[in-house]
Amino acid sequence: MVTSRSSHRPVRGPVGQVEDLISSVKDYARQETVEPLRGAVRWVGVGTVAAVSLGMAFIYVSLGILRFSQDMGGTVLDGSWSFVHYFISLVVVAFLVVITFRRVSLRSLSKEP
Repeated sequence: MVTSRSSHRPVRGPVGQVEDLISSVKDYARQETVEPLRGAVRWVGVGTVAAVSLGMAFIYVSLGILRFSQDMGGTVLDGSWSFVHYFISLVVVAFLVVITFRRVSLRSLSKEP
């Protein structure tokens, strides 16, 4: 068996070199496409679960605030003033959304420090 002095691999014919080239291209393509896509799919999946959970939490919080304001308001805000309960819920949930969006930073979403 004859070996090349620079790479310590056996010298192969043109067919073997083409097979090596094809294998290298496949490995490179897998490394540069499939693996990052797996990471992106995982990242999107976790983000989707988090967004759905956060959305459900906002719904439950808004319903809780609405029910609380209706209970605490008594009969004072009944009739034509019943919209005040919904307005209170809207203001509180809007405040929570602002806090949530301020907590998400663009720096944490990028790979660069």
